[in-house]
Amino acid sequence: MKPESNKVGTDIVEVSRIRQLANEHGERFYRHVYTEAEVKWCQGRAVPAMHLAGRFAAKEAVKKALLASGEENIPLSGIEIIRQEGCPPEVSLHLDLIRPYHCQVSISHTDSLATAVAIVAPQ
Repeated sequence: MKPESNKVGTDIVEVSRIRQLANEHGERFYRHVYTEAEVKWCQGRAVPAMHLAGRFAAKEAVKKALLASGEENIPLSGIEIIRQEGCPPEVSLHLDLIRPYHCQVSISHTDSLATAVAIVAPQ
């Protein structure tokens, strides 16, 4: 595969696992995985753990696609999933990368599972 081609990543996570990590590790877990804005947005929802799990899956999907593009050392906290009411999620990368990328994600969840697919394209 050519390094300049589009890459796809996917992930699925149990909502209960994210709820457990948040309950056990609190702020430490949040700082390791999420931006402050992401935590605030998710905590403002009726079921925060479901939305935190969706973002976790999206970040993992983006990370997998970036790794397939030849990138290394990608902390989840450097991948921000931005969501405004009525709009699809957007990805903002706060990372030192080999090249710039355009990322798109799709997130879906049920009460128990969250999944995401990411497409990463070099700019």
